[in-house]
Amino acid sequence: MGPLPRTLELFYDVLSPYSWLGFEVLCRYQNIWNIKLQLRPSLIAGIMKDSGNKPPALLPRKAQYLSQDIKLLRQHFQIPIQFPKDFFSVILEKGSLSAMRFLTALSLEHPEMLEKVSRELWMRVWSRAAEKAGMTIEQAQGILEKISTPKVRNQLKETTEAACRYGAFGLPITVAHVDGQTHMLFGSDRMELLAYLLGEKWMGPVPPAMNARL
Repeated sequence: MGPLPRTLELFYDVLSPYSWLGFEVLCRYQNIWNIKLQLRPSLIAGIMKDSGNKPPALLPRKAQYLSQDIKLLRQHFQIPIQFPKDFFSVILEKGSLSAMRFLTALSLEHPEMLEKVSRELWMRVWSRAAEKAGMTIEQAQGILEKISTPKVRNQLKETTEAACRYGAFGLPITVAHVDGQTHMLFGSDRMELLAYLLGEKWMGPVPPAMNARL
């Protein structure tokens, strides 16, 4: 038997485009590296409030940079990500509480579908080419009925608080548990450093072992 897989926790929110980038890279590598990937739906608004941080889009220069950055990252990561035309309505007014409660309820009821449905929600926010994630109407309705229950609300709160305890000030964060030590890495551009910590080979955001284009 080889060494046991190292646990990686990915804390994410579908309002964060960089969370989508980190999510896809780790999903691509989860069958290449010796890792056990745990998806942890969190609430970025709660993390921002707890840390005293502010969304980068609220600052005009950062918003302008973010728009150009996303265009380049779309090509580099081969992910169909683009700014919504109604960006401020989608991101700053509507927020993500209902979406993240939905994913939290899904993680409790149908964890095997969490990856696909998370991707579908990102596609709906950050891409025009949304496709169904394979849930039946009955499954989706059942999850919707649970998003306001104390169990789901408390779970999302606890996961967000866990991210804050790790030191999160935004999303995504990847928490690597390696050789008895815990490492918190912020952003989607720390994957090469993550590979170093894991003792794994970094082969870029689209590893040649798979066809990762969405």
